[in-house]
Amino acid sequence: MQKYIDFRKEIDYEKLEEVANLIKKGKIVIFPTETVYGIGTNGLDENAIKRLYEVKKRPLSKPINLLVSDIKMVERISKNISNIEYKLMKNFFPGPFTIILNKGEIVPDILTANGNTVGVRMPDGEIARKLVEYAEVPIAAPSANISGKPSGTNLETIKKDFNDKIVDCFIDGGESKLGIASTIVKVIDDVPHILRIGSISEQDIKNVVGKVIVDI
Repeated sequence: MQKYIDFRKEIDYEKLEEVANLIKKGKIVIFPTETVYGIGTNGLDENAIKRLYEVKKRPLSKPINLLVSDIKMVERISKNISNIEYKLMKNFFPGPFTIILNKGEIVPDILTANGNTVGVRMPDGEIARKLVEYAEVPIAAPSANISGKPSGTNLETIKKDFNDKIVDCFIDGGESKLGIASTIVKVIDDVPHILRIGSISEQDIKNVVGKVIVDI
């Protein structure tokens, strides 16, 4: 299939399904989300995740988050979800919001740097959501940049760092809608702790659950 797919004007869902199949098989794909572009692969395939770390030149000590398509998929990859975690997901999924949950056994240790938690996000962008849905597996998807460089918000700048010998498919969805990474939250003793501020603010979270601690 094509290495470069242009969805800037219209999404071809048949082609998107083909790309999702690549991801399911452990191939590496660069694609747009509403925050920044992601570089992703099958989040349950240990070998694919290892290759993703290598391609991105990301230290193995830095965990990678998972993109999901629905709450059922969240429940497949995590365990012991609290009421407040469900409440946060109900209010901020889909969207630029990542929540740190207890890792389920199905998630490879390499993805979480041998930790017992995993970052989970349900993207709002149509291309990213459908990719996960069609792949039927969570997508391990850090931002599409070489580690240490700024996150990419359009394919032209990203292609300078990644050539088609190491990436199996590129999807061009135009400029990222938001252009900044997601807000990251971890719930500790029933209180959300903000680990990174993005489009969703401290006040937005306070409006849902009351108390919030900023740990930045």
